[in-house]
Amino acid sequence: MKTTQIIAAAALTLLAAVGAHAETYDGVQQVVSVKSRAAVDAEAVAAAHAPDQNINRSSKVAPALPSPTSRAAVAAEALAAANAANQNLDRKSFVNSTVPAEYTNGSLATRRAGL
Repeated sequence: MKTTQIIAAAALTLLAAVGAHAETYDGVQQVVSVKSRAAVDAEAVAAAHAPDQNINRSSKVAPALPSPTSRAAVAAEALAAANAANQNLDRKSFVNSTVPAEYTNGSLATRRAGL
């Protein structure tokens, strides 16, 4: 009885093996190219010899922008702002977010020499 089961299993396996067919591989897509092989090779050589080819544009230092103001004028403006008596005032600290005139034009806007 056991032999007949083994023979039946072997026959079914043989039948399954004969019935299975493998697919043929035709490729995923057809290659469609406008450029010739020589043009692609020339582009590859040019890209390989390009300077800084592996550096991202955002990691390079940007050139200095031209400024209409001179360096001395900017330094003088920065010095005046640093020495201003009301440099640390915040508009949000006052009623209706308005700095009172005493702090901008009055006696509190100037720094006393002794302080």
